[in-house]
Amino acid sequence: MKIAFLDEYSVCGRDLSSIKKFGDYVGYQTTAPEQVLERCADAEVVISNKVVLDAATIAALPHLRLICVAATGMNNIDLNAAAEHGVEVKNAIGYSTYAVAETTICSALSLLREVTYYDQYFKSGEYARSERIFNFDRPTAQLRGKRWGIIGLGNIGREVARLAEAFGCTVAYYSTSGISRDESHNRLELSELLESSDVISIHCPLNDRTRNLLGAEELAQMKQSAILINVARGGIVDEAALADALNNGKLRGAALDVFTTEPLRESPLYNLQDPYRLLASPHNAWSPVEAIDRLIGCIASNIEEYCKTH
Repeated sequence: MKIAFLDEYSVCGRDLSSIKKFGDYVGYQTTAPEQVLERCADAEVVISNKVVLDAATIAALPHLRLICVAATGMNNIDLNAAAEHGVEVKNAIGYSTYAVAETTICSALSLLREVTYYDQYFKSGEYARSERIFNFDRPTAQLRGKRWGIIGLGNIGREVARLAEAFGCTVAYYSTSGISRDESHNRLELSELLESSDVISIHCPLNDRTRNLLGAEELAQMKQSAILINVARGGIVDEAALADALNNGKLRGAALDVFTTEPLRESPLYNLQDPYRLLASPHNAWSPVEAIDRLIGCIASNIEEYCKTH
């Protein structure tokens, strides 16, 4: 059985022996769109994190039987085409729950305590030149006592809720699916959640219900003292509208780990009047080495299950 991993760089050089043992393994650090067909030509199993496998590509790979998505989201796979051609698609679930939740809490604390500004204040030498012990250029705030609103109360959302409550926050949520569940947290409509929350964090999938969920109108409903955190998917927040809100002081700050296009080439987010209002990272909230090892384990388990039935 030939196994091809199209973007092996996405697992940060971690041990892949649990996957390699299942067959003739070939890994590519990155794969351009024009290289996909050649590299997958004889593969029965293809592993992809973000490399796109569209309908035309799947139709042109007669040996393909299993696609292992090295992530939770499967937006890069044409699932209908895979089903039509008898190709199983398996993703990895739960490997990054704790990692993304920790990043979410870290982002809130960093913005509220102005960590980036004061770190730069120290490293620039300004503190060494100061005549004062303390600096209050940017007043800070504590997390305890804040109202935390969660958009999407899935596994990650629930872990964020648990951590936020441990920090002394009151938690409420908005269900993007509209499905009512027996939860211990108050469920609010989106407008009420936006108006009442001091922190909003997003943990829902990108789909027809959530695309551009937060635009200029929705951002205007948030408190000026509030912060917005998106560690879910780009496209849920209108980035231009967010840049405008930050530039005009309509929000205290925002933290983004995901963007509409990745890498993000051009964006008003790069030219904010006050760059310290934005905390940004290159889609790596999920990626502590412990989480990557769990991800590799998920892929290995999916291949093992496939082997048992074929």
